[in-house]
Amino acid sequence: MTKSNSRESQYPIDPMFLDRWSPRAFTGEIIEEAQLLSLLDAAHWAPSSSNQQPWRFVYALKGSEHWEKFVALLVDTNQEWAKNASALIFVVSRSFTGVAGSGEEKPSYTHSFDAGAAWGHLALQARLSGFYAHGMGGIKHEDIMKTFGIPDGYRVEAGVAVGRLADKGVLSERNQAREFPSQRKPLSEVAFNGRFVAN
Repeated sequence: MTKSNSRESQYPIDPMFLDRWSPRAFTGEIIEEAQLLSLLDAAHWAPSSSNQQPWRFVYALKGSEHWEKFVALLVDTNQEWAKNASALIFVVSRSFTGVAGSGEEKPSYTHSFDAGAAWGHLALQARLSGFYAHGMGGIKHEDIMKTFGIPDGYRVEAGVAVGRLADKGVLSERNQAREFPSQRKPLSEVAFNGRFVAN
């Protein structure tokens, strides 16, 4: 067992997995583009089926001309706190292999799986670099497709807010009550030896 960050694993793991969590309280300080690109570089070294690397990252830095546009593409409840992040990223995946529109084009079964692996790498590298990353499903998927001219064959997977941790007092009362590292279900509820259990 490993203990860290008010969490405890059932089996020995590296503490960085427990130290990674998804806060909402960010300082709003400026991040250098090179610092963000280090996180995205780690993300793009994630495992990838047939090395297709289907992930794409569209990002904006706080204080840039693109910032308000990116914030507006989040649902209102996420705009409330994510506007204080240092960077916002939209993760997009390519849902096919081969050349678009050619006879080589085929559906990719694992594009979302691979993009999720890339997000995991990003989140861990953020923590190792003194930042935190908060993944969001609460984004305006269709508006993102239109805003950036993302063509058919690509899927907007999620948004990510990146920043340095602030005191939870910067949050609304509702979000202050949610600002803690969440626990996990027992491993026995999600891992099954030789069988599947729907629960």
